[in-house]
Amino acid sequence: MEFSTNPFESGHIKNYILLYVAVVVIMVLFFFASDLWIEPKETTKKVFHTEASAPSKSSHKQKEQSDAKPFTPKFELLQEGY
Repeated sequence: MEFSTNPFESGHIKNYILLYVAVVVIMVLFFFASDLWIEPKETTKKVFHTEASAPSKSSHKQKEQSDAKPFTPKFELLQEGY
């Protein structure tokens, strides 16, 4: 009985190398095919308005005077926690 054979002498190594090369070629072909058929989408560039108009001090004082009514909360806290 012969338990181990040298793959270099029996020719099996050639089959393994051909299988490896075939898999790599298929991967490369799929990569190029995916690049060819998928078109990049055109997106519009969003520009944010960064120049904030700062309210003047006189308008801020007028707003404080108009909001002089006392604050009343919408909800009241419970006396005891459940």
